[in-house]
Amino acid sequence: MTGLRVVPSWRHGQERLYVCLTDGRNVAWYDREAARVNLLSEDEREGVLQALGPFLTGPVTVGPPPVPTPAELARLSLPPDDDLAPNRPGEALLVALDREPGPPHRLRPDPRRRALAAEQTVGEALDRLDGAGWHALHSIPLPGGDRIHHLAIGPGGLFAVHTVYARKQKVTVADPMVTLGRREPHPLLRRVRADADRASYALTAEVHPVLALAEPADVTIPAPLREVRVLKDTELEGLARLGGVLKPADVEALHAMARDRGTWRRV
Repeated sequence: MTGLRVVPSWRHGQERLYVCLTDGRNVAWYDREAARVNLLSEDEREGVLQALGPFLTGPVTVGPPPVPTPAELARLSLPPDDDLAPNRPGEALLVALDREPGPPHRLRPDPRRRALAAEQTVGEALDRLDGAGWHALHSIPLPGGDRIHHLAIGPGGLFAVHTVYARKQKVTVADPMVTLGRREPHPLLRRVRADADRASYALTAEVHPVLALAEPADVTIPAPLREVRVLKDTELEGLARLGGVLKPADVEALHAMARDRGTWRRV
């Protein structure tokens, strides 16, 4: 018997197995996803591995905990109220609808709910890029009451994504005008570019503008567009194929900067 016990725990959505002394102090933890046993005391190596034996699922690296990166240190020092990473897609709309749901009976659907559905559809598509080394932030507040719907950060660069509800509608994009169905054209691409410019200023890095159309019936672009990408929600996964722009450390550093609410107060 080693006198050590294994205690499971969850941290940031991932399982960790902590190895504790009889008095409750931790001497190691096993990160299953990273296949690594982090030792706080080299003297306990043999006992730790014996205690974890039934839980190890394959070859593991054993050693002291890795030194936190500057991005990790920045995240750890960020006050919870200033951390934008927990924002859900459409966070601002969810809060607004909770405060003022609107009358229960309307002749027409509340446009906020359509906008929310679009942001949730696009946001979920961007969140699925996480496994490819990307991070997505949602509903980033800007001075003056504006906000960036989504910001995607990954090996292919940074993208400010503006979302439009276009379910079963034909969309025509003729720079800078965007026409949904039979509605009047609106110079939406100016807003899309402005969001990307403000993000570039805040992060001191190039941010590309993207117009994301949620569930359109058809999209027509008569002439090439300057800088702006126009993507259906089903095409957003294509961003994962972009690479060669940012290294993993750069992605993490920019994500740490972008998730800090204070970064956006000066734009």
